[in-house]
Amino acid sequence: MSDASLIDELPGELLMWVLIISELLVFGAGLIAFMGVRLTDPAGFAEAQSHLHRTGAALNTAVLVTSGYLAAQALHWRQIARRTAARLALIAAAALGVVFLIIKGMEYADKAAQGITYETHPFFLFYYLLTGFHAAHVLAGVVILLLVAWRDNPRNIEAGAQFWHMVDLVWIMLFPVIYLLG
Repeated sequence: MSDASLIDELPGELLMWVLIISELLVFGAGLIAFMGVRLTDPAGFAEAQSHLHRTGAALNTAVLVTSGYLAAQALHWRQIARRTAARLALIAAAALGVVFLIIKGMEYADKAAQGITYETHPFFLFYYLLTGFHAAHVLAGVVILLLVAWRDNPRNIEAGAQFWHMVDLVWIMLFPVIYLLG
């Protein structure tokens, strides 16, 4: 029998796990509040939701999942001494993060052109808060991935990939609740 605790068994950095769990709790609370308010006006929420770009959001889902795969591959490649491949995978993952932000920015610009703001309906207050907070995490993740590509030891890559996977996971929770739930 081993004396190792469950915490010792976690891959990556403990403090990164603390950050990830705290961020998941914040996003979870936001989604619970969104769902609670949605119950008070399902028809209004459905009408507001009809103004969203589901295709762009689905494309963004594919973009983030692909970037998460590249971040995971980067760690694998760095561990088997394929340093250049690891760095390129991290840069590609970061570039896909930028693609995500461009698509999200186009969606925001379209909402602005329609005169849709956070004051238009409670749906859009939550939409902007949750997707905007997520976009800030994507931006932070892009910076982290690029820093990790520069300082590319396996420990750094693992921590960067941990954060990036949290960004992926949050989007996978946001996408169906905000864009698809009818």
